[in-house]
Amino acid sequence: MISRPIALAAIPALVFAAAALLLALGLNREPGSGVTAGLIDRPAPPLELTPLPGLERPPSEGLASGAPALVNFWASWCAPCRAEHPNLMRLADRGLVIHGVNYRDSTSDALGFLAELGNPFATAGGDPNGQAALAWGVYGIPETFLVNGEGLIVFRHAGPLTSRIVEERLEPLISAGSG
Repeated sequence: MISRPIALAAIPALVFAAAALLLALGLNREPGSGVTAGLIDRPAPPLELTPLPGLERPPSEGLASGAPALVNFWASWCAPCRAEHPNLMRLADRGLVIHGVNYRDSTSDALGFLAELGNPFATAGGDPNGQAALAWGVYGIPETFLVNGEGLIVFRHAGPLTSRIVEERLEPLISAGSG
């Protein structure tokens, strides 16, 4: 039988070991992979956005266009948005329609960002108060959704779209017609 002082002394070591295990498991997960799938296989919420001068706004109701499309929440002040931007440009160059939602940003900063890095968005609008983001369940940006041709959300990724995520997770869905 283990004495009480020895058992009490072992508690901090056990707590540390459990925390280290959880940390190691978390570091080996793909970013954005633990996002709840509450909107998956459900109709895309409305995109009631303010205009960004010179850009067409996404349709406010129904994103059913017969072809897959992305909805990307971004901002000029978001460093990960800058990191994912080349991947969005590549997807747009391949013909994928991307609807941009500029989250809690100034119009001039948003337009400056697109002027500097290029505009991958077929349509884009502003979400200055975060109401659209709230309806879509966005809790941090960038966040990207794939909507199939029938207007259903079939994929959600929180965090920047990396080349690996695009190639391994997103492109297979697009190629398959996204459900």
